[in-house]
Amino acid sequence: MSDDALREWYFRYISALNAHEFDGMDAFIGDHVVLNGEPGTREDVLAVQQQDVTAVPDLHWVVDELLVDRDRLAVRLRNTGTPVREWLGVAPAGASFDIVEYAIYRIRDGRFVQMTALHDGAGLRRQLAA
Repeated sequence: MSDDALREWYFRYISALNAHEFDGMDAFIGDHVVLNGEPGTREDVLAVQQQDVTAVPDLHWVVDELLVDRDRLAVRLRNTGTPVREWLGVAPAGASFDIVEYAIYRIRDGRFVQMTALHDGAGLRRQLAA
């Protein structure tokens, strides 16, 4: 995929996440994936994503920066929402959050084969405890 095609593809992925459309994720996520350093499957990734939106029904991702390097993407996103269940180790308290997420991906044959994400857990705790 060209850099422009990869960017467009990634924005379609984010749109599907924001719409919580998990049924079509096989267009984005490979059958076998390394997720945060652990081998897994697309179903494992979907389970995490579905747990996220169950805990934070209004979870929303905004791409602030996207870098492409051949088969890799590096992304700085903003995550916003209001948890109704524990999320990232923080109990819900009725407060909303706006935190940074850094994600690095490797793509092969048009799908993710490696997905790594780091969230601003300290910022999340600070905002939800306020």
